[in-house]
Amino acid sequence: MEKLEQVRIISLPRIEDPRGNLSIVEEMEHIPFAIERSYWIYDVPGGVARGGHAFREQQEFIIALSGSFDVKVDDGRQSKVFSLNRSYYGLFVPPGLWRQMDNFSTNSVALVLSSTQFDEDDYIRDYNEFVKTYTHAPTNSL
Repeated sequence: MEKLEQVRIISLPRIEDPRGNLSIVEEMEHIPFAIERSYWIYDVPGGVARGGHAFREQQEFIIALSGSFDVKVDDGRQSKVFSLNRSYYGLFVPPGLWRQMDNFSTNSVALVLSSTQFDEDDYIRDYNEFVKTYTHAPTNSL
């Protein structure tokens, strides 16, 4: 299966209650990896993109806890855009794909669950290097 085909929206359990709803995510139950790290992105100024890199090993699950944003996932040949705007589903992104997040709404919060601890050596921050590493094809720029 191609890497880009592995990217998918995963619905999380929703417990509805008149006092407020609740959703949960459990490693190896709702997402296909053990959670080693979590971080959140917030207060993103209008017009600014986040991400713009790929991971060699790290898998991610990205949730829009508040507001909305887009996640563009690219395999070096083609790309897909996923719009996240609900806190009861998230986007699974396997390693070996370029990803960028943009179009953040006011007061949006992105929660990212990661399969690895932070390791700078796991990042590919240059798109041309990413394309060379994963496609062996001529580069195109994002």
